[in-house]
Amino acid sequence: MSRPRLGIAVLTMGNRPVELKALLESVAWQTLSATRIVVVGNGSPLPELPAGVDGVELEENLGVSGGRNVAVEHLRACGDVDVVVDLDDDGLLVDTGVFAKLASMYEADEQLGIVSFRIADERGRTQRRHVPRLRSKDPMRAGEVTTFLGGGHGLSMRMLERIGSWPENFFFAHEETDLAWRALDDGWRVVYEPSLLLQHPWTSPARHAVYYRMTARKRVWLAKRHLPAPLVPAYLGVWALLRVVRTRSWDGWRAWAGGFAEGVREPGGPRRPMRWATVARMTRLGRPPVI
Repeated sequence: MSRPRLGIAVLTMGNRPVELKALLESVAWQTLSATRIVVVGNGSPLPELPAGVDGVELEENLGVSGGRNVAVEHLRACGDVDVVVDLDDDGLLVDTGVFAKLASMYEADEQLGIVSFRIADERGRTQRRHVPRLRSKDPMRAGEVTTFLGGGHGLSMRMLERIGSWPENFFFAHEETDLAWRALDDGWRVVYEPSLLLQHPWTSPARHAVYYRMTARKRVWLAKRHLPAPLVPAYLGVWALLRVVRTRSWDGWRAWAGGFAEGVREPGGPRRPMRWATVARMTRLGRPPVI
């Protein structure tokens, strides 16, 4: 593959103007310049953007999936982007060589579909939920994985043209896993590369009021959309048990149970179960699709 051209996509809801400005400055400082940069105002007006940065304002909040799909379509229409780089609007690229390293990875591997960055706070700490593999707390261990981090990652445009883009109806929660499973089933590689660092504040996903309901509903949708029939009850049973063990509040458990029921009732999108060869591949990578 020739040297890939990078298109940077940032979603914002207009509530982090200082952080967004700092992020865009860190993008401009990269030793390899991006071909395109687009900022999507997800249901909010945009602040004044630097020269060379495209802005797209949406009348309503389409969620992470919908907003990123708008960014992908904008970059695709430009016709000069090979890799889409999604960055959280409160993230920061503290190393100026991130884009150059990412481009080199794609240049060397035509089957590289997704590259997940490492997420760490200003003290260098990485939360356990940001290590995309089981039984490993080591955030510095690179290699192939079966999911990736939404805060910072690269996506092959060729891959997106084959497997489709973000699952629009997911809004937020588990949209990365949905995309990763489709990529793996189509033969692409998903790689975690900790040398690609996005500095990001230490946060909890439960800060969102609908966290428990949304995660439960999307777990069910993932199973219904992508798993072979025998694995659906196993996957959902394991995650239900984990939620019982992990949830400390009655309100949280009640919201999760409500979301689970919604996921069962609602279709969640077309069903295209992955091949058993993909199940075996994910198992070899250390994360069989039952957990």
